[in-house]
Amino acid sequence: MSLKDAVAIFAGAVIVVALANGTDTTTAATAASPLGNTSGTLPGLAPITSHQDKDRARAIIARLKVKGRGPSTGYHRGRYGENWADTATGVPYARNGCRTRDDLLARDGRNVRYREGSTCEVIAMDLDDPYTGQRIGWSKRDAGAVQVDHVVPLAYAWRMGASRWAGGKRVDFANDPLNLLPVKGAANEQKDASGPASWLPPQRRVRCAYVTRFAQVAVKYAVPVTRADKKAMLAQCR
Repeated sequence: MSLKDAVAIFAGAVIVVALANGTDTTTAATAASPLGNTSGTLPGLAPITSHQDKDRARAIIARLKVKGRGPSTGYHRGRYGENWADTATGVPYARNGCRTRDDLLARDGRNVRYREGSTCEVIAMDLDDPYTGQRIGWSKRDAGAVQVDHVVPLAYAWRMGASRWAGGKRVDFANDPLNLLPVKGAANEQKDASGPASWLPPQRRVRCAYVTRFAQVAVKYAVPVTRADKKAMLAQCR
């Protein structure tokens, strides 16, 4: 059987060539800065280092509205739709036939391998974890070693107003690649539903990029942040 699928995601993204035997060759460029990745379709999270780019990042953060955190009454994961189901309608990768988690593993992984006969189900890859700076050799046998983090956590958004959103908006929010990063599972579990005042990536050099991504998502979905979170975000991009 000949080549079945070739996917190129813009310049600097990942090119995946899916072969019939389930083994894939992947060429991965360096991670993208959030400032040049407003769609969320480019891989990873590159540090923001220049004074000019930090000024741009602070301008995004400055747009965030501030409010107190509301109650978590009524929250559960199902309020945002079935876990990783391909049912969103208004975001990249929506209704492409692949589960959202697999879309994100393919976007950010190196040396991606798919289950035999599938162009969706990722079974192994290498990941440069943006949160810890570690390179992780991942396979589905230890699925939890890499988890897909919601940069703006679902429970955080719920307490900041998502409880009043229409169901379709919540499904888009939960499956929007702008809000999703494959990361080391232990780091994601440590973060839990925290905002930036309570948790930041252990790798300090990526913290400005992380809070910028957090702000981009919050601006897109009109999610306010706490006063403490906004202060912490601005401080990371000085």
